[in-house]
Amino acid sequence: MDSSTLRVIKRLTLIATLFALVVIALGAYTRLVHAGLGCPDWPTCYGHLWAPDSVSEISSANIAFPDAPVNLDKTWPEMTHRYLASSLGLLCLIIFLLGFKVKKTVSKFPFRHTVALLILVIIQGLFGMWTVTLKLWPQVVTLHLLGGFSTFGLLLLLHLRLTQPIKPVKETMIPKIRLLAFSVLVILFGQIMLGGWTSSNYAAMACLELPLCSMAQLSSQDFVQGFNLLQQIGPNYLGGQLDGGARIAIHAMHRFGALAVLLLSLMLITTLYQNRYVKLALALATMLIIQLLLGLSNVYFGLPLYNAVAHNIGGALLLATMIVINFRLYQQRKKRA
Repeated sequence: MDSSTLRVIKRLTLIATLFALVVIALGAYTRLVHAGLGCPDWPTCYGHLWAPDSVSEISSANIAFPDAPVNLDKTWPEMTHRYLASSLGLLCLIIFLLGFKVKKTVSKFPFRHTVALLILVIIQGLFGMWTVTLKLWPQVVTLHLLGGFSTFGLLLLLHLRLTQPIKPVKETMIPKIRLLAFSVLVILFGQIMLGGWTSSNYAAMACLELPLCSMAQLSSQDFVQGFNLLQQIGPNYLGGQLDGGARIAIHAMHRFGALAVLLLSLMLITTLYQNRYVKLALALATMLIIQLLLGLSNVYFGLPLYNAVAHNIGGALLLATMIVINFRLYQQRKKRA
């Protein structure tokens, strides 16, 4: 019985991981079409479970929310994102409950991992609420994005822990590779945070030159305002509240972060390849090239919607690649121990 339950958990973690990627993509789409406040209340939408659609319902909603008239082009992305995210939370709850069922009978079942995952999705739900009630306050929007990527990463890691066997190891270079791989993972997560901060402050188009911003723009950077974590709560942050200099500073830092990820990743790719981790090296190189091209295309083509969504998906897949690499190296450390 427990073995069949464990098989169900393994399948659910895979489904939930893929589902989390869809939620990340839809969240990016919702931000990019400025639909984050498509429904000004939470958890309902103008008091409805979906959105007002009849003439009388829309008229009543506009009277109830005079500062946020109904725009059906923005209500559907917001509510679809809410319901899909809630469904993902339900999946994580089911995984937790099934894990609780088998934790005493399945050897080394990572139950604490399922606890952490459940706590994270609960926090994500709160951030989803605050995103609306605090009117897209950049700090909350950025943390909500990071929470989404973290949920995706934890689900992937849980699936790996449940399904991947320990493999033999070439011992000589593992400690150095492991340290470098973990460093890339940390820097990448920081870069994702910068990407979230860039998006939540609407700074993606602050600099249109490649590969660097113009000297005039760089000289006008305002890092104090750009990275002010105490922005006032209350204003509507749809479209952003920062001036041009602050947005340029944010955008420039995101580019420098990308450069740091690129350089460290190239070092890791070389080291992996030299130590016969060819598949891992090729996977990382492929994702790195795709993500770099998507980022450059965002600037060159003026932030086209589906390219920008793909850039978010690419960030998640690059994170997944680094999680797999670190997991493989960690497995081998456990084997030697």
